[in-house]
Amino acid sequence: MTLVVDGISKRFGETVAVDGVGFEVPRGAIFGLLGANGAGKTTTVRVVLDIVRPDAGSVSWSGASAAGLPRRVFGYLPEERGLYPDMKVGEQLRFFARIRGLSRRDAGKGVETWLGRLGISRHAVRRLHELSKGNQQKVQFLAAVLHEPEVLVLDEPFSGLDPVNNELLKEEILGLKERGTTILLSTHDMERAEELCEGVALVHASRLAFAGPLHALRRRHEDRTTLRLGYSGDKNHLLQKFPGVEVVSEWEEDLELSPGGVEPEEILKEAVSSGRVRRFETVEPSLREIFIREVGGA
Repeated sequence: MTLVVDGISKRFGETVAVDGVGFEVPRGAIFGLLGANGAGKTTTVRVVLDIVRPDAGSVSWSGASAAGLPRRVFGYLPEERGLYPDMKVGEQLRFFARIRGLSRRDAGKGVETWLGRLGISRHAVRRLHELSKGNQQKVQFLAAVLHEPEVLVLDEPFSGLDPVNNELLKEEILGLKERGTTILLSTHDMERAEELCEGVALVHASRLAFAGPLHALRRRHEDRTTLRLGYSGDKNHLLQKFPGVEVVSEWEEDLELSPGGVEPEEILKEAVSSGRVRRFETVEPSLREIFIREVGGA
C-alpha cells in the first residue's frame, strides 16, 4: 500500500501553485513535504485530499485513485483552524467521528480515550473558543485521527504548541506510525521533520527540488560533512599532514574540520599519534542546511 503523487500540477489563473510535483509514501511511513511559506505545500496537500483537482497528474492510494476513495480513508489537520469555535469540544469531536462512519458508541469511547491521552478531558464541556491556542490545536488533531484513517495528512501540526505539548504530540504521531498509519507531514520546521521523517519531498517555488529517502538526500551533501575533534596537540601538524583539511571553526581545544576528501580514520589515527584526543565525531549537515543548499540557487 503506497500513496503515490504522480506529477501533479495546479494553476489558479496566472499563478502556478504546483508544477509537476511527485513522490511516493509507503504504508506506515512518515514522509515530509517541506518548503518555505508559499512554496506549494498546501496546494499539494489539497490535491492529495481531493479538495482541489489537479490540472495534470494524479494521486492514488493502494493503486486506487484518491478521488474515488471514501473520505474516511484520510485524516486531515489543516494549518488554519477548521473547527466550530462556539461548539463544545466533546460534542463536535463526536460529530466529526460520526460523519466519518463511527458508531455512536465507538465515537463516544474514542473521544473519551483521546481526550485523556492528550490531557484535555476537563475541556470536553467547554466551547472551543474558550481554550488556549495550544489546546485548540490538540482538539483539531483529535478530529483528524478519531476515525483511525489509513492516511493522515498534517499541515504544520505543531503550530501554537508549547515545548511540553510539542513532545506529547510528537509521541502520538510516532504511535500512529507504529500502528500502521501513513503520515504526510507538511511543514517548514526542518528540525521537527528531521526528527520524524524517513523520506522527504523538497518543494521550492512550486517545483520539486528532491523526493526520496532522507539518507539519499544526505548522500547528495556528504561533501558538507565535518569532523569535530577534541584535541590537545598541534593543529598545524594535522593541517600540514593533510593539506586538503581545513578548519571550519575552533574554540579552545576543540576543532571542527572539513576533511577535504581525506578519510576520517586517517585524521583520527594521526591525531592520536601526535596528541591527545578527547572526542572525535562525524557531523552530517542538518536538514535545514541541506534545504537551503538545495533551493538557494533554484
